[in-house]
Amino acid sequence: MLHAFGWAALIILGVYLGLFFWGGVLAARSAGRSVWLFGAATGKYRWAAFGFRAAFAMSFAGPLIWLILPFLHKADPLWTEGGFPLPGLLGVVLSAVGAMVAFAAQMSMGASWRVGVKAGETGALVQGGLFRFSRNPTFLGQLLMLVGVALAIPAFPTLAGVALFFWSASVQIRSEEAALAASNGDDYRAFQTRVPRWIGIPGRGTL
Repeated sequence: MLHAFGWAALIILGVYLGLFFWGGVLAARSAGRSVWLFGAATGKYRWAAFGFRAAFAMSFAGPLIWLILPFLHKADPLWTEGGFPLPGLLGVVLSAVGAMVAFAAQMSMGASWRVGVKAGETGALVQGGLFRFSRNPTFLGQLLMLVGVALAIPAFPTLAGVALFFWSASVQIRSEEAALAASNGDDYRAFQTRVPRWIGIPGRGTL
């Protein structure tokens, strides 16, 4: 059994994943080309691309597998079936906020949205909206969402999903920064100076 908060967090994650793919289809139509570029990744970037998929799979499917196979959750010292109300409620709130931030950032990019990075296919530089406070609001929202799931459903796969996502995003961000600097030059370097990588007050503390 899972507490209602756990189910709510999983539903939010599932709905977000559906919207994520739908938004990707819209961006591909707008750009007139595929926006799914993970296949072009090599080396550690290919591992990061795999890490993204694995992180979401672990966070979403992990708790379900734990429920289907009781011996797994019985062996997991973190498993509580989401029975702590306050962390569960906080997890649902974080999941919802993270999903909204991530999807809003994705949609605001329009034809510039990409899943992965490839030289010469970075799209126009987007600096408005949520991008005034974070250079990577989609990653930030996704991270908040997965942290929320882990709070609502403490378990090895949900916590491992957060750690794997953070590593994958950090690698991917550096790859994207290099590609954007190469294609946008001084405009992107000024954007880097002005806006934090993760979140903060533009021109002040960065994270």
